[in-house]
Parts: sequence; C-alpha cells; structure tokens
Amino acid sequence: MPAPLRSMTGFARTRRHLGDSEVVVSVKTVNHRGLDVQVRAPEAADPYENAVRTAVKASVARGHVEVRISLPRAAAEVTAATLNRDLLHAYLSAFREAAAEHGLDSKPDLNAALRVPGMFEASSEMELPAEIESVLMSAVGEALAALNEFREREGGEIGDEMRRHNAELQHAAKEIEAIRSQATSAFQNRLEERLKELLKGVQLEPQRLIQEAAVIADRSDVGEELARLKIHAGQLGLLLDGGGEVGKKLDFLLQEMNRETNTILSKTGGIGDAGLRVTDLALQAKSCIEKIREQSLNLE
Repeated sequence: MPAPLRSMTGFARTRRHLGDSEVVVSVKTVNHRGLDVQVRAPEAADPYENAVRTAVKASVARGHVEVRISLPRAAAEVTAATLNRDLLHAYLSAFREAAAEHGLDSKPDLNAALRVPGMFEASSEMELPAEIESVLMSAVGEALAALNEFREREGGEIGDEMRRHNAELQHAAKEIEAIRSQATSAFQNRLEERLKELLKGVQLEPQRLIQEAAVIADRSDVGEELARLKIHAGQLGLLLDGGGEVGKKLDFLLQEMNRETNTILSKTGGIGDAGLRVTDLALQAKSCIEKIREQSLNLE
C-alpha cells in the first residue's frame, strides 16, 4: 500500500490524566525546508526532551514542528527561593575586610548583596510522579498520531488538486502535438508570402521553397520538448500516487517541466494562427505548472 501524502501544516492536542491533574501536549507544524523541532516545556520536563524529539523525528520528515508540554502545576512549580546564607555571609565579610583595608567608612548595601548571582536557591517542593514519563510519552505519541491524520487528510486534498492541474497540462500538450503536424505547411505559406514581398513577383522553385520551409520548421520543432514534458507529467503522477516524502522531488521535476514549456514558447513564433494557439496552450501549461508548484510547497 503506497504511503500517504502529507501536508506540512497541522495541529493536534492531547490530554492525559495524572492524579488529580493532567498532562497536556500540543503539536503544531508549518512549512520548512528541512526538519526543525522546538520543544517548549517546564524545566521539570527537561529529562524527557530527547525522547520527545526522537518521537517527533520518527513521525515527521519535514517541516517546522513546535511541541508544547504542560505538566501538573504541583509537579512543575517550585517553592519560593531560599536565601543562600553562606554566600551572603562570605559577601559581607569580604566587604568589611576590603573597607577596613582601604580605610573606608562604608556599609554594605543589602539590596546590592541580594542581587549577586546565586544568592537565592530554588528547590522543588515535590518530585514528579514516577509515572510521569510513561504518561507524557503516551500523550506525545497520541498527539503525533492525530497530527499525522490531520496532515494526511490535507495532503490527500492537495494531491487531488495537483492531479487536476497535471491533467490540464497533459491535455494542453496533446493539443500542441496535434498542431505541430501542421507546422511545415504553415512555415511554407509564411515563407512564400515573405519571399514574394521581397522578390516582387519573381517565380520561385516549389521544391526549394518546400526544403527551406522544412529547415525552418525543423529548427522550430517542439517535438523533443513535448516528449519530455509528457514524460515529466507522467512522473509527477507516479510521485503523487507513491506518496511519502515527495516535496523536494516535485520541486526538481517542476523546474524541468517549466524549462521545457519555456523552450516551446521560444520556438513558436512566426507560424501564424497555429503559433498563436501553441503560445496560448504553452502559457496554460505554465499556469498549471505554477499552480502545482504552489501546492507542492505544502507537501512534506
């Protein structure tokens, strides 16, 4: 069974009871060239951050992922900071010694002393429950599963839209191919009219005229470009059907398709109404390619 297409944007939130409170995990993803994971959680969850990141990397291949974790308040909070009396005593002693050594009549400023780094110490009022890790990781796993369901649903819709544009592109390519068969006769008529204007009534050898028209038509032939464009369109369909991580592959393929379409446009001047129609169809194809590209930027 082919892997599903996934959008890079999604959101999910799960809640798990822990005693009288709960653990809340939310995951949000947006577009990004690679995989960028940010975990926002209380310090009490620091021991589990690597496990959270590992779980995310196993579920998400590309995108900016923000994981927010909320722990029970009693587990996440700390008591009021306590004074580091040993540090304060050392500070005051050093102050008095320096004042006496330099003959200064000065008293220490308690406010300044309390701002010294490390003067206050924070200690946890209570330890995290023993089951916190299993509850937290279970919530993370559930949130990631819900996130991927959301992303797959949106990815399927994006894929259907891309297939419609690809079908329009292939239809335009078929019509251009049908017009292409008329190119030699169109060039012959155009060349004959131009030469009559230049030679003012001088008779032309029909065979030579046909040869010259064929040479010009060959230089302007878009057969190779059309063949490659159709092959690329087929590959695009196969990529979408195969699913999985296709965003970067689509980007390269669409660049090639755009290049072929530009070449077709550059070769279709000077063949009258047929050329105008080819130009119109090639512009339609370019529009389809651009719409597919815009959609592909949202795929993982």
